[in-house]
Amino acid sequence: MLYAAVRYPDEIVDTFQLSSIQREQKLKDWRAWFEHASSVGTIHEALLDGTPVILAGFAQVMRETDIPAEYYHAFLDAMQEDVRPRDYETLKDLTDNYIYGSAIVVGYFLAYIYGATDFDRAMEASRRLGIALQLTNFLRDVSEDRSRGRLYLPVDMLRSRGVERRDFSTPAALDALGEVVAELASSAQEDYDFARENLDAFNADCRVAIEACIRVYGELNDRVAEAFSLQRRESVPLTRKFSVLPASKYWRLPMAYLGLETA
Repeated sequence: MLYAAVRYPDEIVDTFQLSSIQREQKLKDWRAWFEHASSVGTIHEALLDGTPVILAGFAQVMRETDIPAEYYHAFLDAMQEDVRPRDYETLKDLTDNYIYGSAIVVGYFLAYIYGATDFDRAMEASRRLGIALQLTNFLRDVSEDRSRGRLYLPVDMLRSRGVERRDFSTPAALDALGEVVAELASSAQEDYDFARENLDAFNADCRVAIEACIRVYGELNDRVAEAFSLQRRESVPLTRKFSVLPASKYWRLPMAYLGLETA
């Protein structure tokens, strides 16, 4: 249910063939349905009122686990940012005004849903892991994001190397871009390391999945940093993804492959 609740708005801004006005309206409608689903008492009431089943179910999960509604509003705010993208001046600007909503709060959802042995530490590990995952995705997708009119690299880091905004047309600019990518990948690695060191803060039954995520995306992060190119989108081979899980979990792979976005 969580996957669908975050995936559908993402598809609105990235996949559906819509104008900016249409995207904004669909996000506005989706937010209104979420607010309604959150205000009624049960999933049954929400469904009777015509609430999309995804949001009716997700709102019920949020009620049962005490997830603050602000987190989902922050996620929708980040999706709204993608409709009319802007540049982010600093890494703090990018983190506070985009990554918080696009990734950090999703980690918070999971911490609430799966539980923790040390909730405060699990929330901080979720925050750091969300930042790392989002940075790695940004670094992998620089070229694809440019085609959508987006830039998720801090402008000050580019400017300090003589690159103005999105002009990567010269060899010098590409070298500078590679330096920025390597610096951000190093920052992401620190966050991956922090999350790994604090795995014990999460409930035992979800640690294997979190560790597998850290290992796969950590490897993707290394690949992007070492061989960055605007002409090639790095990925982690499927066999490598399989290898990060213990043999006892292999039976889950077909479902995971069908249901989850790959790195």
